[in-house]
Amino acid sequence: MTSTPHPALQPVRFGPYDVPNRLVVAPMTRTSATPDGVPTDEMARYYADFAAGGFGLIVSEGTYTDRQYSQGYLNQPGLVSAEQVVAWRNVTGQVHAAGGRMIAQLMHAGALSQGNPYSARTAGPSAIQPRGEMMPDYGGSGPWPVPHELTAQELDAVVEGFVAAALAALQAGFDGVEIHAANGYLLDQFLTDYTNRRTDEYGGPVANRIRLTARVTAAVVEALPTGMPVGVRLSQTKVNDLVHRWPGGAADAEIVFPTIAEAGASYLHLASEGRDWLETSTLPDGRTITGLARRLTGLPVIANGGMHDPDQAAQVLTDGHADLVSVARGALVNPDLPKRLTDDSELRAFDRDMLHPDVTLATARAWQAVRS
Repeated sequence: MTSTPHPALQPVRFGPYDVPNRLVVAPMTRTSATPDGVPTDEMARYYADFAAGGFGLIVSEGTYTDRQYSQGYLNQPGLVSAEQVVAWRNVTGQVHAAGGRMIAQLMHAGALSQGNPYSARTAGPSAIQPRGEMMPDYGGSGPWPVPHELTAQELDAVVEGFVAAALAALQAGFDGVEIHAANGYLLDQFLTDYTNRRTDEYGGPVANRIRLTARVTAAVVEALPTGMPVGVRLSQTKVNDLVHRWPGGAADAEIVFPTIAEAGASYLHLASEGRDWLETSTLPDGRTITGLARRLTGLPVIANGGMHDPDQAAQVLTDGHADLVSVARGALVNPDLPKRLTDDSELRAFDRDMLHPDVTLATARAWQAVRS
């Protein structure tokens, strides 16, 4: 046993909740729901294993918000039907029974949709083909289609979809919601200069391009009970563009972060899609984007990217770059990561095969057998 506990094991106040540690399960696409987006019993066991392993907070996989354009993948869960709400209630119930708290991540795929049974076309801020190609692991192949440019009326429907899904998450027993404005999906498409060529109030300068995310955030905050955490996930990198950075660097951050805070967000979650936190967060002047977000907003910040490395997670927390850290692949292979850090036990090595949803659920079944 080490004499000094790992800083990630320190308790933290998160909205109205006292959370036992600063380790968060990051949202991970699993495509493991039924074809009509209903979470399964197997998914409930998968999420409950993280809570049983000691994680204080668990963020769900991206969950679609409407039946028109938002679904990104086949077998992605949704929060748009009564059946989905009931099934998610089983998930949150098992997480709560195991001692955890769960946040619903609300996601609109926009132009990066490669499996939407509700629509034959995709939609985005502008009719511009996304970079890269669709993801084979999630049933896609070939170039992304050119999206339909969303009209003002359709944007109203997008906002309404987020609000309705947030209210459904409340009914499903979630402890908060996270608005997915990262990784190249719809809200990030509006923020990104090369995917947003609009000439209305949502296009042009950064202050306009972040407007839709702020509008969604404010609408969700207003709809939910006072004090219920409403986070926003942002990133520079994307699933289809791992090298992208905000063109204005810190100048863009000084607009984006305060705008989201003023819209009522209660925390920020900064993702590092496909890259390590140190690489994606460090600005040319040596500051980190996570630390800048903390300073500019005063909100709790969750840092993501390589946090399965205990040394890096400790650096991020002790040097004031973030308040919590979210773990993806490290949580897949070590669903009991908090307990292992507490006991100073060896961490299991990561196997990239675990990124495939089928392998992950097989692992969840094995963990369930051990716990039983």
